[in-house]
Amino acid sequence: MAKGDLELIRLTKRYGNALAVDAIDLKVPAGTYCCLLGPSGCGKSSTLRMAAGHETVSEGDVVLSESQITHARPADRGTAMMFQNYALFPHLDLVDNVAFSMKMKGVNKEIRQAKALDMLKLMQMEPYANRRPAQLSGGQQQRVALARALITDPEALLLDEPLSALDPFLKIRMRAELKKLQKTLGITFVHVTHSQEEAMALSDLIVVMNNGRIEQAAEAREVFERPATAFVARFMGDHNVLSGRVTASQDGVVKLEVPEGQTFSVRGKATETGAPIDIGIRTDRVRLAPPSEKSLGFNGIVSNVEYRGASVKITVIGAGSEDFTAIIRDTEYFAKPVSVGDALSLSWALEDAVLLGRVSA
Repeated sequence: MAKGDLELIRLTKRYGNALAVDAIDLKVPAGTYCCLLGPSGCGKSSTLRMAAGHETVSEGDVVLSESQITHARPADRGTAMMFQNYALFPHLDLVDNVAFSMKMKGVNKEIRQAKALDMLKLMQMEPYANRRPAQLSGGQQQRVALARALITDPEALLLDEPLSALDPFLKIRMRAELKKLQKTLGITFVHVTHSQEEAMALSDLIVVMNNGRIEQAAEAREVFERPATAFVARFMGDHNVLSGRVTASQDGVVKLEVPEGQTFSVRGKATETGAPIDIGIRTDRVRLAPPSEKSLGFNGIVSNVEYRGASVKITVIGAGSEDFTAIIRDTEYFAKPVSVGDALSLSWALEDAVLLGRVSA
């Protein structure tokens, strides 16, 4: 295990009878930018807080750089936490805000202030060193909070929805700065977010959580192109999901029938005939054309049309789905537009479907 490797082993958190985190296992290699992604209440923030030592562990272990830190105090575990609300002291200037943890450790004033100025310089905030938090913008406050977290030279930086308070334009700029900072420092970042776009833009490793469990942990491209479960496919928003039962499995191709009676195919292996099965189809690979000998598809009814500039999102009811989606180029749509209530044929290639597993209860 290298310095900065973070491992969660059967990590569990209970609040009374409620199970918030359900015996998860996760390895985050040193120097990785990892995003814990999922809806509210999925357990991602509880997981981060247990890693930081701000939440007690019900069962399991937290290991950082081969050290068992499960029950260590936050200040003694080699991690630093950046909170969602930044938690800056309003009565202190930026230097004293950043240097506060060193002051608590009894570090000489001259030394700690020099180190704080170095950190503010790294964050391009040195010119504002004598200001107080109320005199800063949201993005500037975030940089100060980062400087305060990094002054302790942590092996892992833990960030709890650090961009949630920023406006959309500033979010895009700040996530680029976060990624650049992480690459410059080379330390492990673990970042909690509920934004798919944010996780895709930042992550070396995306960990998708649901109901206290990990549904998938993989690189961004793997999560996008090959979601592991129906939940991941739906949550990431890039795949349609069709659910049915296996009717046949031969030569690496599984056939399934949906409740409305249509039959579809997907590459993979199924356990037995009659077993429940989910398949995912990329929304941007769906075509507005009838199925042929080389493609699959169905006829449905248009329920919604959304113009998005370079693309148009068309939602269709059919094949047991209330929201089957096709994302097509604007030029293709306007060459032959459709309206809500129109009948529409959709199709896709066999290679654009993926067999989904089942993780969540």
